[in-house]
Amino acid sequence: MPADPADPTSPLRRDVEAALRAAWVPDGYTAPNTTVYPWLWLWDSCFHSIVWLALDDAARGLREMETALSTIDETGFVPHMGYGREPERAVELWGRRGSSSITQPPMYGHALAELVRAGVDVPDRLIERAARGLRFLLDRRPRIDGLIEVVHPWETGCDDSPRWDDFCPDGFALDRWRSHKMALLTTIERGPDGEPLHNPGFAVAPVGFNALVAWNASELASVTHDSSLAGEADELAARLDDRFDPGLRTWVDAGSSEQGSGRVRTAGALTALLTCRDVGVRRAAISELVDEGAFASAFGPRGVHLDEPTHAVSSYWRGPVWPQLAYLLWVALSRAGGEESAAAETVRRSTIAGAIESGLAEYWESGTGRGLGATPQSWTGLALVLDRAG
Repeated sequence: MPADPADPTSPLRRDVEAALRAAWVPDGYTAPNTTVYPWLWLWDSCFHSIVWLALDDAARGLREMETALSTIDETGFVPHMGYGREPERAVELWGRRGSSSITQPPMYGHALAELVRAGVDVPDRLIERAARGLRFLLDRRPRIDGLIEVVHPWETGCDDSPRWDDFCPDGFALDRWRSHKMALLTTIERGPDGEPLHNPGFAVAPVGFNALVAWNASELASVTHDSSLAGEADELAARLDDRFDPGLRTWVDAGSSEQGSGRVRTAGALTALLTCRDVGVRRAAISELVDEGAFASAFGPRGVHLDEPTHAVSSYWRGPVWPQLAYLLWVALSRAGGEESAAAETVRRSTIAGAIESGLAEYWESGTGRGLGATPQSWTGLALVLDRAG
């Protein structure tokens, strides 16, 4: 019988706790990795907050959210990176002091809802900041076919996803794409306070990003009883339903890539399961998620469908397992219950196996569990959350 993950002698709990405590920065956040990623990243910190809850340290989880939302500006824009320790470091790249000038998926709605559900006394100011951050995206960002635009691949969290290949000059090549992503920062159109609104060089409204906006808005509304925010979340979720392609068994991005790379089958696109209520659509998408010839593997859901020409077993965002996406897919399935419970259990067990085999790596090969990227990576502590759910 496996050790109780709540027991401090549990190997997984021990390793996760050691990794997060070693990465804690006195300024009030967990560095994703102290060497590779020493700064604050927005959605990472939201996941860290949930892991701190699993480690029975709600105070630190709350502190992480305080820090993550501390850089919100008057417009509701929440930067995706914070440079509290060395604020001048941000100026050269981002043109502003102390933080970046783009955002990331607003996982703060889910993180704060989890804190509230755990009985944590979340200050009203944090709830208000999270609501303003979501409304900035819902109300200020332009839309394509009803879906919210992003201004840069980094805003999606899925940096080098093959969904963005249509925006890679002369086809995807890592060095060329890195240079082009830097160039895309210069074409962002901003509001009067510098808030990022639109980018003509990256005309896309990704279904994965929109699903996370809609779901996080719904999560926050579920604990604040904000009917207006809940209504906006439902409206956005309904527009996502229109983007499902039954032949591909996935959701298709809106924008200039919708007939091209916006159709690539990725795990990121399947996060639309968080908001989808159509039983037939869910069954079709989940059938791909649990198929070993598609997304399923012994070490978690692959980041890209096995049959996609762009699938690459160990390339960044182009095939390996990403633990934060696996966690989100598990949430989508586990909350539905019923016949989806078996699929949720498959995702849960395989992701835990991958996290352990990889040494809590940033991401890992689906076939071997070999760790890739930064190791350890703090968000891979989500494996403990999955373990405690068993």
